[in-house]
Amino acid sequence: MKQKTDVKQGTLALMVLKTLDAMGPLHGYGIARRIEQISGDLLSVNQGTLYPVLLRLEQEGAIASDWGVSENNRRARFYRIMKAGKKQLQVELDEWQLTTEIMEKFLTVKPESL
Repeated sequence: MKQKTDVKQGTLALMVLKTLDAMGPLHGYGIARRIEQISGDLLSVNQGTLYPVLLRLEQEGAIASDWGVSENNRRARFYRIMKAGKKQLQVELDEWQLTTEIMEKFLTVKPESL
């Protein structure tokens, strides 16, 4: 059985934006499950962490929400990415790409190359 880890600080907003960009509108529980599924069930998304991020993203104008009915006939707030969120997503993806490239250099460095 795989041990789940919590989402690293500062990465959840990016994961939410990417999930909404790829999947379209989802309710909070659906966002959390999709993030866990995409991670191969290696991540655990805490609801107490997710909803403040959703609120912050909505206040920033990156996402918007509307009330609707979930697949099990319950009232739920559905979130969707906005134009500002798509811009924010691209900026964050570019930053993570650069960070990943830098970290790869450090992780693969050999003592003799120093």
